[in-house]
Amino acid sequence: MGTSAVNSGEQIDRQSRILEAALDLLSRHGISGVSMRAVAREAGVALGLVNYYYDDKMSLIRAALRSVDEHDLALVAPDPSSAPDEQLRKALRRVAGPDLLTTRYLSLRLHLWALAQAHEDFAHINAAAFDRYLDGLAALVSNANPALPPEECKERAADIVVVQNGMWLTALLGVDNAAIQRGIARTEQIAFAPPRNT
Repeated sequence: MGTSAVNSGEQIDRQSRILEAALDLLSRHGISGVSMRAVAREAGVALGLVNYYYDDKMSLIRAALRSVDEHDLALVAPDPSSAPDEQLRKALRRVAGPDLLTTRYLSLRLHLWALAQAHEDFAHINAAAFDRYLDGLAALVSNANPALPPEECKERAADIVVVQNGMWLTALLGVDNAAIQRGIARTEQIAFAPPRNT
């Protein structure tokens, strides 16, 4: 294996450790707990390395927000190995997966929503991420039920997101598995309901 391949792999690993550290700090302490020095300490890397990858705290938080966006898009990514209706069901259930119903993840979500309310730059990133997630979910709804007009698919996706956010808040208050299961069932009812009469 060449040196450049090792260096490239090491760089990706270090950069992902830095982003994970930033996300951990955000989930525990909010934006006030995130500093370049605290991230370096949490990631177990030199401060200079954090400064090498990110110009300042704001660019680091922007990168962290974008990594959450990528994670969200993966939740609604099409899976060609499954039928369209099964792809949609999997996506609806993925949101209540055990890896997402953790205090760390749910706390991070709340802090990110608060950031979007407090800072215009973060609000734009959050809004764009939300639109991409909504579009991905609407596409899954459309693929599972091609008779639905595009605007109804988008409306259903928006309604589903409201229920999903409610499920996350319910989990944050104390995991009530029955309520989570009812939430999943409700998202499936919304997604698979017959077309509205026009």
